[in-house]
Amino acid sequence: MPKFAKYLLIGSTEAYCGKSATVLGLSYQLQHKGLDIAYGKPLGTSLSESSGCVVEEDVQFIAHSLNLPKNHVVPTMVTLNEATVQKRLQGLDKTDYQKSLAQQYSQMLFGDLVLLEGPGNLDEGSLFNLSLLQVAEVVDAAVLLVARYKSLLSVEALLSAKQRMGDRLVGIVINDIPLEKRQAVNTTIRPFLEQQSIPVLGMLPKSDLLRSVSVRELAHQLNAEVLCCNDRLDLMVESLAIGAMNVNAAVKYFGMRRNMAVVTGGDRVEIQQAALETSTQCLILTGQLPPAPFILSRAEELEIPMLSVDLDTLTTVEIIDRTFGTVRVHEPIKVECIRHLMAKHFDIDRLLALLDLSPAAALS
Repeated sequence: MPKFAKYLLIGSTEAYCGKSATVLGLSYQLQHKGLDIAYGKPLGTSLSESSGCVVEEDVQFIAHSLNLPKNHVVPTMVTLNEATVQKRLQGLDKTDYQKSLAQQYSQMLFGDLVLLEGPGNLDEGSLFNLSLLQVAEVVDAAVLLVARYKSLLSVEALLSAKQRMGDRLVGIVINDIPLEKRQAVNTTIRPFLEQQSIPVLGMLPKSDLLRSVSVRELAHQLNAEVLCCNDRLDLMVESLAIGAMNVNAAVKYFGMRRNMAVVTGGDRVEIQQAALETSTQCLILTGQLPPAPFILSRAEELEIPMLSVDLDTLTTVEIIDRTFGTVRVHEPIKVECIRHLMAKHFDIDRLLALLDLSPAAALS
């Protein structure tokens, strides 16, 4: 008799809540428990070319990180982008994606548990009949929801999700909780949700590292010219500082921050100099003005990348702000951080009990 896997669908109340990070951290724990897992993303969102074929970036990265064999990587049914949406709206794509999903997934044997990464929110994918609940019903999956903490009102989205998901909602993870709010979440939100039959399986603290972005990604988003230290673009930026004040104020301001990107005018030599002597990961010069030779020389000496952008300061800051917290978790240092956070703050044994899964002997 073939052994059919159980399905766990990881969804979120809104985009960029930390679904991929949760999948990654959870997968490591499941593998450590000796479970044979598979992974997939029925609704694709981030494609790239690889060896002549189009692949889903998250699927490729997570499958590689978990060392999954090819037959444990579940196919993506459709990609959500302008072209596929337009074809669907114009009636050129009449595919019954639920039928395709049922047919493809029923023919595959995946081991103990299949982790499926859901859409960006509860409604995304509805155009293709692949919303979170629709996918869950087709493959008979339990749902684990990830929500980013914003305030006590964060419970409303979770209550609404419970009403829609019913018993399929096996539990939730509250992510990005500031240190000063942790007690309030633990003594107020957690017991309230448990009373509503919503198991709180994880409460993950806010992490500047997980929200950070590499200098390389900033250069890409800003379409910047790299003036020096091309080999240091993997440095991670955790905060943003704007050098628009006088130099004394700037020195004090920079001294209170760490691992920052400093945005300042190409003509603000004294600000650039102050930034280079503090915890700066990169210096971003606006207005396309070349830096003074001694500034460039000092940046090279300290191995701090300098970028030049053809943008004003306000636009530059807006682009960087958008980039924080929305970049994908594809750096090894972030993977290690996720593994640590999930191991410490997620109740894997309770999840396995709720899924009625018995772990094999823990792997060493």
